[in-house]
Amino acid sequence: MIQRSARLDGLLTKHSTILSLISKAGGATYFATQATASLNSCEPSSLSGEEYADVDWNNLGFGLMPSDYMYTMKCSDYENFEQGKLSRYGNIEMSPSAGVLNYGQGLFEGTKVYRRAEGGLFLFRPEQNAMRMQIGAERMCMPAPSVEQFVDAVKHTALANRRWIPPPGKGSLYIRPLLMGSGPILGLGPAPEYTFLIYASPVGNYFKEGTAPLNLYVEDEFFRSSHGGVGGVKSITNYAPVLKAQGRARSRGFSDVLYLNSVDKRNLEEASSCNIFIVKDGVISTPIQNGSILEGITRKSIIDIARDLGYQVEERSIPVDDLMDADEVFCSGTAVGVAPVGSITYQNKSVQYKMDAELVSRRLSSTLTGIYRGSVEDKWGWVVEIE
Repeated sequence: MIQRSARLDGLLTKHSTILSLISKAGGATYFATQATASLNSCEPSSLSGEEYADVDWNNLGFGLMPSDYMYTMKCSDYENFEQGKLSRYGNIEMSPSAGVLNYGQGLFEGTKVYRRAEGGLFLFRPEQNAMRMQIGAERMCMPAPSVEQFVDAVKHTALANRRWIPPPGKGSLYIRPLLMGSGPILGLGPAPEYTFLIYASPVGNYFKEGTAPLNLYVEDEFFRSSHGGVGGVKSITNYAPVLKAQGRARSRGFSDVLYLNSVDKRNLEEASSCNIFIVKDGVISTPIQNGSILEGITRKSIIDIARDLGYQVEERSIPVDDLMDADEVFCSGTAVGVAPVGSITYQNKSVQYKMDAELVSRRLSSTLTGIYRGSVEDKWGWVVEIE
């Protein structure tokens, strides 16, 4: 954990100048111009200003609704990615012996674009996604785009698909960057070529419950990751293994699965696609980063917001017994936002948590949402305007 945090701090320092340039107002004109230029070479008639796509924005769930364009760039020398380009969303061609297909050499990220009522399109901490991808790429023996390339590509993709960005308060445009070993390889080893690809889809609430409290099942048979594995990075290989446990839980009426550590099945780790927090006597706790838990960007932001609001926050090992004795439990993630947990079931024992207007999670969620929307001061400079 200490090594990963130190590395991330180093990346933040290394790229501070780049991030400053990216987030300044002059960048908005540059990226808008460049995106339009790229699209002009692709299909200029698709640009239609503020016109919205034909979508029922009031009933938007978290399902795939492909937008108009995707962004791709490649690296064949293991060092430098070529100039990226926009193309119409569609299938891609890949060798049957591609590294990602044969050996799972791939990563993905997720970030969102929001509209504000007063106008403008905004991203939330995209540089953090870029740096997390760099850390994951090193673990998976892959080259990665620079922070500048990553953020540039996300902005291009957002602007090209602007008509798919929901109206203010109706959802967001989910941006999915992928990094994969696309080159052919037979023997086990790093692929000879890599593709960075971004596509987008408008989304609403992640869970079918919408904003209703979640009902989680604590899994003690299957594990999400193990110490020394890749649970701490956003590898594509982390997610298929949870499908069996998740499907079994959902068939029993649960929202999602909460996993324990694989060593002694004693401590909490995370849910299938989000981090977990507990509240006891006003103190907020979340599992410590130990290499098997993903360092969520929303998680990190919630910790900063909570401390700024005066809460004591602990990152520690959390025994499952502490979960069952908590006053409040909530989840966090890019897809889920901040989601309160109404009940937990573990070894046939269920615990119900209080649900009222005074929930810590509601205050944290309101603050985070306010930062997105511009109604709460962005003290940390997290929000990046793209036009």
